[in-house]
Amino acid sequence: MDEELKRKILALLDEHRIMSIATLRPDGWPQVTTVGYAHDGLTLYFLCGLDSQKAANLARDDRVSLTIDHDTSQVMEITGLSMAARAEAVTDPAEGEKAIRLLMQRYPEQMGLSLSMPTPAEVRIFRVTPVAISVLDYAKGFAHTDLVSC
Repeated sequence: MDEELKRKILALLDEHRIMSIATLRPDGWPQVTTVGYAHDGLTLYFLCGLDSQKAANLARDDRVSLTIDHDTSQVMEITGLSMAARAEAVTDPAEGEKAIRLLMQRYPEQMGLSLSMPTPAEVRIFRVTPVAISVLDYAKGFAHTDLVSC
């Protein structure tokens, strides 16, 4: 992967805290939901409920598609990422604690409040490993994308 493109991907991951992620329902239809995420390099982490439809979908099929982007008032300023990836449940307690710590760092506004993050035992934690990343950057031309295989 080109270093400049990798820096662009990491910058986009740093700029945002939520993503839309699609999993596959039992009937084959995609289900898209919005989740908060954290990342460690190109590896992403997100949480969901133990008995959520998303967790059930991923137990059957670990393939996901996701997008990370934001709204802009100028069409030619649109930037974002889309990924084809694999999402695996985190079972190692140390990695689970790391994922929750990374997520808390993304939301420093929550630090002083009485709200606490769930423990790894109270949620499903998923590690998302990209297979392909598409970097969208309209500044390079209308609908311009750079595709990266991981």
